Amino acid sequence: MVELLNHKVTREDRADGTVILRSGIELGPVARTTGTWLDDWAAKTPDAVFLAERSGEGWREASYAEMRQSARAVAAALIERGIGPGDFITALSGPGVDHGVLMLAAQYVGAAIVPLAEQYSLIPDARHRLVHALKMAPPKMVFAVDAGPYGAALAIPELEGVEKVASRTEGAPVAVTPFADLLKGSDDAGVEAAHQALTKDTVAKLLFTSGSTSMPKGVPQTQGMLTVNQAQYQSCLPFFAERPHRILDWLPWNHVFAGNSDFYMALSNGAALYLDDGKPLKGLYDRTIENIKTRAGTMSFNVPVAYIMLVEAMRADVKLREAFFADLDMIFYAGASLPADVWKGLEEMAMEVKGEVPLMTSSWGMTETAPSCLLGYQAGQTSGNIGVPVPGLEEKLIPLGGDRFELRVRGPQVMDGYYNDPKKTAESFDEEGFLITGDAVKFVDPADDAAGVFFDGRVTEDFKLLTGTWVQAGNLRLEALKNLKGLAQDLVVTGADKMQIGLLIFPTPDAAGKAADGGAIIDAEMLADLESRLKAMAADATGSSNRIARALIMAEPPSVKDAEITAKGSINIKAVLSGRADLLERLYDDADPAAVKA
Repeated sequence: MVELLNHKVTREDRADGTVILRSGIELGPVARTTGTWLDDWAAKTPDAVFLAERSGEGWREASYAEMRQSARAVAAALIERGIGPGDFITALSGPGVDHGVLMLAAQYVGAAIVPLAEQYSLIPDARHRLVHALKMAPPKMVFAVDAGPYGAALAIPELEGVEKVASRTEGAPVAVTPFADLLKGSDDAGVEAAHQALTKDTVAKLLFTSGSTSMPKGVPQTQGMLTVNQAQYQSCLPFFAERPHRILDWLPWNHVFAGNSDFYMALSNGAALYLDDGKPLKGLYDRTIENIKTRAGTMSFNVPVAYIMLVEAMRADVKLREAFFADLDMIFYAGASLPADVWKGLEEMAMEVKGEVPLMTSSWGMTETAPSCLLGYQAGQTSGNIGVPVPGLEEKLIPLGGDRFELRVRGPQVMDGYYNDPKKTAESFDEEGFLITGDAVKFVDPADDAAGVFFDGRVTEDFKLLTGTWVQAGNLRLEALKNLKGLAQDLVVTGADKMQIGLLIFPTPDAAGKAADGGAIIDAEMLADLESRLKAMAADATGSSNRIARALIMAEPPSVKDAEITAKGSINIKAVLSGRADLLERLYDDADPAAVKA
């Protein structure tokens, strides 16, 4: 078992009930730039694998020395093209060795990489988001691993005159520079001079928020944000330095979890990052199983839905179980809480394989915070506990009533503001400079600050599915009411820590007296009407963040006595969900006759 620290927290109480929490751990050394890590590990362990991707039946493995040589060659090619600080390079495709080289090359000379979700380019209906991102941050270069599938995106008018680069150029509808040509750049003194000129405020990356129903916002990630966040991890989890680690990761680089946390965790610790070309989806997960059996990590980073599939697969596959746990130090989940049965299954199988349970933990962060602000780093973590402040971070807790607090944060890994959006920036910080996160938390143990906090939903009504996908429930509720006119008088959107979005529907008054079973209406005509409307709504949905998959009609109206109606006459969502927990459970029971599925 790796040696773990105990949580250390200091507390400041204010007269208005606000609580400020800070770490009691000192922040360790902070690298100057992301390129500093690359230089250091290329010198210390030149032959060690840094980044690898599947290639045929095997793996394409790039060592630290090879990655540095390639990154500096490409950096020289960028300088030759006049690309440097203040410029953007947009990546349309997902994780890959060439993408990694380009990212480090851009950051080495001060340009910012802009990794975008693959679907923006590959799905025509999502192309408007690609256009939005390109208009917000016009690139000097755009990259795609394969010009064939990404050809339609490369040919859009917004990229006219922009150099297109691809690892594979076959099928390109426009002129494309082979990535191999960038590797011919001359690594000379100009590259080193450009690298030495960087500061902690140099923008290294521009990430876009998910934008579930509104257009994504650009969040600059500076060199300082990226390097200090890894120093914060290392200060809390010293076992990172105890041996060379390996990470197997499928998660996309346009997201802060994998693109920042996982990628730079490998780079800053001299670890190996193997890119899993599988996904936690039916038909694709077999590839992940194959990859685990050949390149299992010593640290595992994933979202709950992937762990759900992993536990199910490991129950039936002893070799998979042994491969996953044999050399594992940590299981890290993010995006949503890990279901209790999955947590228990992981613990039981870990004990069976290696006789001990690795650190099972989570963290809290946002795209706006690079990401990690709170982290669980001591033994004995529980699902939903998002930990305590990392060194240098201030956690501001504003009372919301009861045991809930609004979470705000301030620290060196927190952005200064959104890119070219001063209005949104001004709205996102309070008078003391704390980022207004919109999230709520509650203490794990009110008598022990060091026990950490539980994530307790959004201060608003937004939530995450088990996949980590944000659902903007307020907007979805209004759309559902419009489509269920004449059937629903009001409704509650459900799905927090579930796989799918659902609805608990309060029907119009004329539903009174309809056939019911245990508080849920089972009238055949009504359910048929609901099913038809759900299917029509689902057909128009653009993804899991706005696809309503099931609904249940409640026989009893909202109760004033049980505080299901607020003083303003609106639905108290939390009271409905807690007071009707039995109906919420029935909503997600496929065998229940009252649960209607789209």
